[in-house]
Amino acid sequence: MDQRELLAEQFEEKRGHLQGVAYRMLGSLSEAEDAVQEAWIRLNRSEAADIDNLGGWLTTVVARVCLDLLRSRKSKAEDPLDEQAPHTLADHKPATDPEHEAVLADSVGLALLVVLDTLTPAERLAFVLHDMFDLSFDEIATVVGRSPIAARQLASRARRRVRGEDISRHADLQRQRQVVDAFLAAARGGDFAALLEVLDPDVVLRSDPSLTLGLPPLLQGATAVAERSIKGGARAARPVLVDGSVGVVVAPRGRLLMVLRFTLRNGKIAEIESIADPERVRQLDLAVLN
Repeated sequence: MDQRELLAEQFEEKRGHLQGVAYRMLGSLSEAEDAVQEAWIRLNRSEAADIDNLGGWLTTVVARVCLDLLRSRKSKAEDPLDEQAPHTLADHKPATDPEHEAVLADSVGLALLVVLDTLTPAERLAFVLHDMFDLSFDEIATVVGRSPIAARQLASRARRRVRGEDISRHADLQRQRQVVDAFLAAARGGDFAALLEVLDPDVVLRSDPSLTLGLPPLLQGATAVAERSIKGGARAARPVLVDGSVGVVVAPRGRLLMVLRFTLRNGKIAEIESIADPERVRQLDLAVLN
């Protein structure tokens, strides 16, 4: 086996790890694969024999490529959104394997991917590399171009935003979570009677006018809202904290379609508001439920 074949074999051994880093950074399977491929190209252009820690070197390269992509997303002017996925927070190319991407997104956590997308590029990188892949802040500092102390602060700030409140200490949030979980379970299972149990008889569903799903701007009454909920995308819905209360993100393959905000009255859902406009979504404080 020559040196080039040996290098390719070593790279393939690390591909899964590198793709995991890139996917959590970018939230897009196709972009993650591109980032990993770019690392392979850079490796071939380097003096590989001089690299002491190939895994660490490759992780750093992938992280830098991802950071550049994230910064490019943030600095770009808003482009017209894809009609097939009209309300993502960032433009993504279609995945090379949608089914694989759906499985990958679910394994990472749909809600987590959505919340990660609300962080700054540097915060996201610091959180992913440290909290998910256990890289030191010294290593992270070299990627983001800041001191280790600043890298630690980035991760800490991101952690607070990602994790939100511990609902085990908040009785009201626990009750909200129970109601929202019951609503999602009934919608996923097509259980019309169970939906009526959690909906106020006069419940109102307000749809974001920017949605292109043919929804009326307002539905009223438990029967109408239950019928709509069964037809909706509950399988891609996950509970999150929305501005400090329990809500839902609908994120097929980890790509945000809408946020649902709930108003409860007497233990039942009295209002559901869908928020899909990207600018409005960016103004929400989203956090993963603990």
